[in-house]
Amino acid sequence: MNVPRLAVWIIGAAVCGAWLASAAGVTRQVRPAPPAARPGDVVQLDQLAADVQAQAVRLREQLARAPEPNPSPRNPFRFSAGESARRARPAVEIPSAILAETPPPPALEPPLDLIGIAESSKPEGLVRTAMIMGAQRDLLMVTVGGRILGRYDVVAVGADTVDLRDSQTGAVRRLVLR
Repeated sequence: MNVPRLAVWIIGAAVCGAWLASAAGVTRQVRPAPPAARPGDVVQLDQLAADVQAQAVRLREQLARAPEPNPSPRNPFRFSAGESARRARPAVEIPSAILAETPPPPALEPPLDLIGIAESSKPEGLVRTAMIMGAQRDLLMVTVGGRILGRYDVVAVGADTVDLRDSQTGAVRRLVLR
């Protein structure tokens, strides 16, 4: 063993010995017992308990005299028609001429958003691909001449626009890059 290692062992042993010696001289302190209850405190506690019991009796009496809530004719948990709905209502006749003249509602266009345009150089020239976001958050990538949703033909893809021709109506719908 070399000298520095021996010195570390001696100092460590001395520190441990001093620590054990100091711990041996420590005695455990005993906590004093709580003072005995005085007769005045017991009287006050009994008086408080009696007061609480009296208030509880009074509360029960008031609840017994309280009116009962009115039963509501409306029950949100019952799904049948009430008396007023059971009575026969007179039928309203709509003239057939009005029904025949009503045009069918226009077909709703599906929501489409142009979210990007990519360009690539080909030997035949510049080809642009439009990236369109559909209703179900699906990505549609189309070039000129393609068809999307079985309804729209891609007519033109510009630098920031796409023209779509509706095959049902022939109308042109323009999507603009935002």
